Amino acid sequence: MPALYAWLRRHPRLVDGVLAVALAFGGLVTAIVGDDYLLIPVTIGLTAPVVFRRAYPAGAFICAIAVGALQVTAGLRPVASDLAIVVLLYTLAAYTSKRTSVAGLAVCLLGSAVEVIELHPPIRVTASMAEWLLVGSIMFAGPSLIAWVLGDSMRYRRAYYANLEERAARLEREQAARAQIAAAAERARIARELHDVVAHNVSVMVVQADGAAYALGTDPDRAREALRAISLTGRQALAEMRALLGVLRRNAGGAQAARAPLPGLGQLDELLEQTRAAGLPVTCTIEGEPRPLPGGAGLAAYRIVQESLTNARKHAGPLATAEVRLRYADDALELSVTDDGLGAAAAPDEAGLGLTGMSERAALYGGTVRAGPMPGGGFGVTAWLPAAPARAGAA
Repeated sequence: MPALYAWLRRHPRLVDGVLAVALAFGGLVTAIVGDDYLLIPVTIGLTAPVVFRRAYPAGAFICAIAVGALQVTAGLRPVASDLAIVVLLYTLAAYTSKRTSVAGLAVCLLGSAVEVIELHPPIRVTASMAEWLLVGSIMFAGPSLIAWVLGDSMRYRRAYYANLEERAARLEREQAARAQIAAAAERARIARELHDVVAHNVSVMVVQADGAAYALGTDPDRAREALRAISLTGRQALAEMRALLGVLRRNAGGAQAARAPLPGLGQLDELLEQTRAAGLPVTCTIEGEPRPLPGGAGLAAYRIVQESLTNARKHAGPLATAEVRLRYADDALELSVTDDGLGAAAAPDEAGLGLTGMSERAALYGGTVRAGPMPGGGFGVTAWLPAAPARAGAA
């Protein structure tokens, strides 16, 4: 049954044609049996517009009304085919504006009154007004009113369903837009992670490899130490890359991938040792009571320090030193990384990804980053990140 209904909906002209034939059959039988052959063209004129009622509701209704007016003017008696006007009034109310359908209803009611007067003149003269209205409404006005109410209700239903479909399409577009925004944000996050991991570790490995090559012939022990540092740095880079790829696999496939914890300020000592081993003397000062940062702010702080030290090692010069300063305020962490080098770290890489990534990381957690050459020489990076409030009574 649903398949048949769907097929009928795909062929509305066929359905309307069958309806027109059924309405015409009653009128033709009446015309032939009653030897009133003038009803044959009237019947055809009334029912033919039914075939085109969905495509041209107003035009089909006007054509049928014109034929009905000729029928009344010629004094021809009503036939079953006159129900075509009721069908066309329903279509007019269902497919056109309310103003148009109300005008069509008024025409039908006026025609009903004229038809009652034509068919029952004694009732108009001798009967009371109430009887006259009752007869007119039952015979002609009643079907017209019912058809108009049903058609108007169908119009409201169509508008309601169209509104629901439009809302569903809009929600689908909004979901697609949100998915695109989330994908872009995820790509930016992955790009920051890859930049920080690759730039820092590879630059350390390059410096150590250059030192090993320089000391290979004169100081084998120092060359061996540099090679050991390259091995450790490479393993650390692989571990971080493995953790990042594990997150990607988990997000793509929904599976829980085993991954190492991402670094935070707790691993700052290892980062400083690695930087010193790469040839950049660095000191660290911590003020206040250290406490955990909310969410991923700890990773952001670690990456900011890491990127700043990488830039200093690459651009500050061979004799430069660096200083890392962490100050835990009541509701924030203020960190700064400065060097006394050439001040060229303002261009940490060709695309500016380092400073951009630091600013984006801090902005994700409501923080800020400022970077630039210092008045006395060198380069400085200062970041502000919100921290968990200190507990009452903390030392």
